[in-house]
Amino acid sequence: MKILIHLVLSTIAVLISAYLIPGVVVSGFTAALLVAIVLGVLNAFLRPILIVLTLPVTVLTFGLFALVINTLMIMLASAIVPGFAVASFGTAFLFGIVLSLVSAFMKMIGE
Repeated sequence: MKILIHLVLSTIAVLISAYLIPGVVVSGFTAALLVAIVLGVLNAFLRPILIVLTLPVTVLTFGLFALVINTLMIMLASAIVPGFAVASFGTAFLFGIVLSLVSAFMKMIGE
């Protein structure tokens, strides 16, 4: 049940973030649900591998390179999920930051 609530909150966070950031298009609730699922899977499996492979760069940039990895995960999700489009790298970067903030706020309210 907790996973389902987290998935719905993540979907709503995607919809809110897409509404706030120009250049991000989510065609509807189903596309946002797929984005939440795909981002969850990518962050669970691919992100740790990328973090380990880019550890020296991440250390040199004091962890800021992790934001670039997050941006790449969002751009990969936009390539995978139909109905979800991100205009540019900068838009995906900003979307990732806003999505993190909205998700944290929603998680805080949900608990």
